[in-house]
Amino acid sequence: MRTGPGADSAPAPTSTHSTFGSLKIRNYRLFFTGAIVSNTGTWMARITQDWLVLSLTGSAAAVGITMALQFLPMLLFGLYGGVIADRYPKRRILLFSQGALGLCGLALATLTLSGHVQVWHVYLIAFLLGMVTVVDNPTRQSFVSEMVGPDQLRNAVSLNSANFQSARLVGPAVAGVLITAVGSGWAFLLNGLFFLAPVVGLLRMRTGELHKVERAPRGKGQLREGLKYVAGRPELIWPIVLVGFIGTFAFNFPIWLTAFADQVFHVGPGTYGLLNTLMAAGSLAGALLAARRGSSRLRMLVGAAALLGVLEIAAAFSPSFWLFALLLVPIGMVGLTVNVTANSSLQMATDPVMRGRVMSLYLMVFVGGTPVGAPIVGWITDTYGARIGFATGGLVAMAAAAAIGLILVRVGGLRVRVDMRRGGRPQVRFVPREARDRARLAV
Repeated sequence: MRTGPGADSAPAPTSTHSTFGSLKIRNYRLFFTGAIVSNTGTWMARITQDWLVLSLTGSAAAVGITMALQFLPMLLFGLYGGVIADRYPKRRILLFSQGALGLCGLALATLTLSGHVQVWHVYLIAFLLGMVTVVDNPTRQSFVSEMVGPDQLRNAVSLNSANFQSARLVGPAVAGVLITAVGSGWAFLLNGLFFLAPVVGLLRMRTGELHKVERAPRGKGQLREGLKYVAGRPELIWPIVLVGFIGTFAFNFPIWLTAFADQVFHVGPGTYGLLNTLMAAGSLAGALLAARRGSSRLRMLVGAAALLGVLEIAAAFSPSFWLFALLLVPIGMVGLTVNVTANSSLQMATDPVMRGRVMSLYLMVFVGGTPVGAPIVGWITDTYGARIGFATGGLVAMAAAAAIGLILVRVGGLRVRVDMRRGGRPQVRFVPREARDRARLAV
């Protein structure tokens, strides 16, 4: 974390390595509580939306199109969202964006409960949700540092992921029950109402306890400034490139899980919800482990990306349902490790005044790559089957991890060191050639 003008200025607790240390901060506690309610509704809506599209069209490619439309705005306008997040008070932005997300959920509930829903309605609302998240996502990511300060930033980022994955344990299961028992519309209705929780939490925050950060003044060239800032720092640009490949091709789980549930194992929405819950259990475990770690290293990011690819290929060719289901647990754990490690390492290496733009670029390639990858993966899945589609994502993850790993070794000026220890196996490690390399690029 850099210091100096514009750095976070308020004091922060020092229990960096405590799993739940950042929850001692009142403002973050309110944010966390509201988020777990809205995240539960979001996961209910995601599962219900995917199943609704599949039931309306019978096509995995249509599920991919829905994902593409939801994430296309991030690809097109993501950097502008970062400029807005750096320029205006983040709490005020979030009050608007969270309310708008709730209204989108209520609109889809009205269409579904009235019996008039068509697939183009789902496409349209998915696109509108994407437009709101262009601003909401980088603002939420960068607002964390204002609530907890630099000492607790990594812990809070990990707990945010744990929050999201905890909701993922509940949301899909509830969605499966609601779809089976009363229909999709009630899941959409609850999702819309659940956004009241984060709005109330934001309103109850004590603004005087927020850590003050320098806001970017209104002016020209701020997009170019953000891109130039990232391009000049290998510790920022290469992790962003790696997560771009992962997000575009290896994180298309709604397409693969719906296809495996419907076409390979021939199970219903309740079992589809179970598959998502198992993946969420692994993700939650990964988030809690990340909350205890004291640092984020790029070698962990590269290793986790490679392991994710291996696990996806293994799951793709699993001969039985239960082996496939069990492999979703480590897939969730390793996928979450990729996300948290990239997120926290980028935030901690970025000046506060640039954080919104850096995180918007990260989200633009991680999430915004879906409009490119989802239709391609959906077409592969429809044409060659669910197993080939899933394996393709794993192969891309492995290839990207290998390529970026080699680039980081070269950029960091690393060399191989073999430690021979008595009574044990030799340990092979990459170490910097000079101390200055270690300071610049922690691999």
